[in-house]
Amino acid sequence: MAPWLPIVAGLIGAALGVPLTGIAERMLRIRRRFALPVRATVTASTGLLIALVVWKFGVAWELPAYLYLALITVVLSVVDIAEKRLPNALVYPSMIVLPVLLAFAAVASGAWPALLGALVGGAALFAFYFVLALISPGGIGMGDVKLAAVIGFALGYLGWTPFLVGAFGAFLVGGLVSLVALALRRVTLRSSIPFGPSMLAGAFLGVLLA
Repeated sequence: MAPWLPIVAGLIGAALGVPLTGIAERMLRIRRRFALPVRATVTASTGLLIALVVWKFGVAWELPAYLYLALITVVLSVVDIAEKRLPNALVYPSMIVLPVLLAFAAVASGAWPALLGALVGGAALFAFYFVLALISPGGIGMGDVKLAAVIGFALGYLGWTPFLVGAFGAFLVGGLVSLVALALRRVTLRSSIPFGPSMLAGAFLGVLLA
C-alpha cells in the first residue's frame, strides 16, 4: 500500500465530517445546530478514523465494511453524547448493512470462516449486553444492546482475539471516561454517562489490534 493513501483517505474523511455533522443534527429529537468545537471534533475524528481504517486494511475487500463502521461511529457517538440515546434510524439499518458488507468481503476473498465468526460474534455480543441490560437496566440500555450486535459482527469477522479486546475494551474506556468526568466534576456518582461511544472506542481498539 502506498504510504500516502491513508493521508489522502484521512483528508477525505475530514471533509465527510461536515455532512456527518448534519446527519447527526437531523437525528436529534430536539433539533439544533452543534457549536463550532463539536463540528471541529467531528471533522478531526472522522478524518482520523478513516485514515486508521485505510492504514489497517489497505485496499482489501473488508475495507468498505470498516469504513462504514467508522462513519456510523462518529454519528452515533455525537448523538449519544448529546441526548444519551442511540438512534434506531441508524442502528437498525447498520444491523443489516454491516453483515451484508462483510458477507460481500467473505465471498470475494473466500473467507467463509471469518463470515461465520461475524455471525457468531454478533449474536454473542448481543446476548451478553442483553443479559447486562436485564441485570442493570439503568446502566445498559436497549440501544447499547442493539449496537452490540453491530460491533460483534465487525469484531467477530476478525477473530476471537479482536472480539475479546473490543468487547472488554469498551468497559476499560468507559471506566476511564467515568473517572476523568468525576475528577473534573462533570458528573456525580449518581449520574449516567452514555456508553455507546465507549463501546465504539473499544471496538476500534479490537479492530486496530487485530
